[in-house]
Amino acid sequence: MTERPQAKSRRWLTIIGMGDNGAESLSAEARRLLGRADTIVASSRLLEGMNIVGKSIINWDKGLQAGIDEIRGRAGQQVTVLATGDPMHFGIGATLRTYFDAEEMLILPSPSAFSLAAARLGWPLQNAECISLHGRPLEQLQRYLSPRARIIALTSDGASVPAIASLLKNSGYGDSLLHVLEHMGGPKEQLHRISAEQAATGERQFDDFNTLAIDCAATGPRNFTLAGLDDDLFRHDGQLTKSEIRAVTIAKLRPFAGGLLWDVGAGCGSIAIEWMRAARNAKALAIEAKPARIEMIKFNAKALGVPGLSVVAGSAPDALAGLETPDAVFIGGGLSEAGLVQACWQALGEGGILVANAVTLEGEAALTGLRAKYGGELVRISVARAAPVGRFCGWKSLMPVTIWSTVKGNDGAHGMEAERDR
Repeated sequence: MTERPQAKSRRWLTIIGMGDNGAESLSAEARRLLGRADTIVASSRLLEGMNIVGKSIINWDKGLQAGIDEIRGRAGQQVTVLATGDPMHFGIGATLRTYFDAEEMLILPSPSAFSLAAARLGWPLQNAECISLHGRPLEQLQRYLSPRARIIALTSDGASVPAIASLLKNSGYGDSLLHVLEHMGGPKEQLHRISAEQAATGERQFDDFNTLAIDCAATGPRNFTLAGLDDDLFRHDGQLTKSEIRAVTIAKLRPFAGGLLWDVGAGCGSIAIEWMRAARNAKALAIEAKPARIEMIKFNAKALGVPGLSVVAGSAPDALAGLETPDAVFIGGGLSEAGLVQACWQALGEGGILVANAVTLEGEAALTGLRAKYGGELVRISVARAAPVGRFCGWKSLMPVTIWSTVKGNDGAHGMEAERDR
């Protein structure tokens, strides 16, 4: 956890959201707070035309961490940070909140780029996906793509538009209509409309200060956010939890917003990837020892819209030491490794979920023993897929999979007593 400075007074750190029209966008209250500040923190773009005299200036252009360190050194003084739009919506306010307590901060937001874009386009904001691609991997856009989806995205610069358009085109969304909104709320405001197919050529230039709104139109296979992606969407070496089994496994793991999964023996990363796609801000650690599979995990994570998936190189249980406490753990293999299940169980907090799959008789026997020790439930799933048989079609059965799932309770073996009472 980030160490916080000892504040000398409450509400000493003020964050003011501004529009593209600079000082004209400031309310009377914002002007008053700006006037009392000892130090002003802002980028060169926002400082232009502000006519600030007699104040100490911290310029973000020197680097984010350098600026934060200077702010920390002035804790208790009146420090005012100038930001664009709503500082708490993918803005500097959200970043500073990880360093300072809410009681130390006073935040005055302006309309965010998302609100302004929705107002310009007449889009109900609650029906649009609002994301940031500013300084973030563009591949994360993949998880939000679906027919008729509306996405409003913050961008890094003008070059982001053709790069995003190329991603859309390559993903079967070349017919999508892009709305490029430049300098919203300022004297240089402009709106450009162009298809992703056209924008991908890079022939059209756009201003660096823009927000991109996307009307998604699919020309290829449809994407979806529920677990059970097609097997052929993953690069793998045969060690892949099949689509139907994966959907049930994810349901047993119960993803939730901000939850952390350990995918132990991750293979190609399919479980970790589906976990992260299933809930907002869900996180996962893919623990894998084989270098070739680690590369597959990284490739699949980018291709399927979760480039933030973290990979831990190593073999469990040794590789688990020191990792962040998980909310759920999935063990896809290695049940015979000494101490593996015990290490995963000990790492979980109360209410944490442990799920393990097995396809061999030995693995199934191990799961039966684990159920006796830790409680929970066993489910065996058999899947058959239609496949060609000469000129005809018949059922081709996949190997049955046994799934063990349990929830850790106060006594460390939640579910065992309930099983005895049946």
